[in-house]
Amino acid sequence: MKPLSLDTPPDLGIKLRSEKAYRSQLRDLQEQLLNIQQALFRSGGRAVLVFEGSDASGKGGSIRRITELMDPRGVRVHPIGQPNPEDQGRHYLWRFFRHLPPPGRVAIFDRSWYGRVLVERVEGFASPAQWQRAYREINELERWLVDDGVRLCKFYLSIDREEQARRFQARLEDPLKNWKLTEEDLRNRARWDDYQHAANQMFAETHTETAPWHLIDAQDKRLTRIAVMQRAVEVLGSDLDTAPPPVDSAFVKAARKALATSKGLPRSSKKGRR
Repeated sequence: MKPLSLDTPPDLGIKLRSEKAYRSQLRDLQEQLLNIQQALFRSGGRAVLVFEGSDASGKGGSIRRITELMDPRGVRVHPIGQPNPEDQGRHYLWRFFRHLPPPGRVAIFDRSWYGRVLVERVEGFASPAQWQRAYREINELERWLVDDGVRLCKFYLSIDREEQARRFQARLEDPLKNWKLTEEDLRNRARWDDYQHAANQMFAETHTETAPWHLIDAQDKRLTRIAVMQRAVEVLGSDLDTAPPPVDSAFVKAARKALATSKGLPRSSKKGRR
């Protein structure tokens, strides 16, 4: 596979002429994702989306656009923070197993098991032996998921240091968003080079044929959302029949007969809604 690096993120290959074009493309992709979600429900399929990336790179915004039209009963977003005392007494992957989706459902991880080789590595919460071993453990987990029929899509959203500073500053000055800027964000920013190095090694070890990374140049928020959703449609919708199931003609006939007895209802829907 072609190596990935934060030094040279791939071109998204997307051009948006206007805000109207963005809104139109966004809506189309959201409808496609809804159709995919419904097809997964009908077939009992499962899907997992993983989001990693620089702080303020747009993970939350992308996730919101993905789920905006989805049936909330069939999708769960799991924001992953530091493990609680119960989690710390078990293997670090244990808490993620609890959030894997049942048949017909979609699970989205805002941060994930990759914390072991990113924040836990950089901040010293995991020993060198632990985070080095984690590459093999993660690859085995993802191979197990894919072999079991899970549709797995991994995203890493990347922005440069200057863009992150602009976004942090915008959060600081906006009373409705300044809660999003934390001491942890500033601490991580102070170790920017360490996180870049850790991410590049993560790509080298876990960008596999079974579970490839989708590295997204996230400098432009609109292009980022479109790129993420396009790749989600490609991965989750691959070889999936999204056509609506055939309607039972006997049921339709019985339903029309039953509805026709209701006050003021037409016998057929051919005349349109009233």
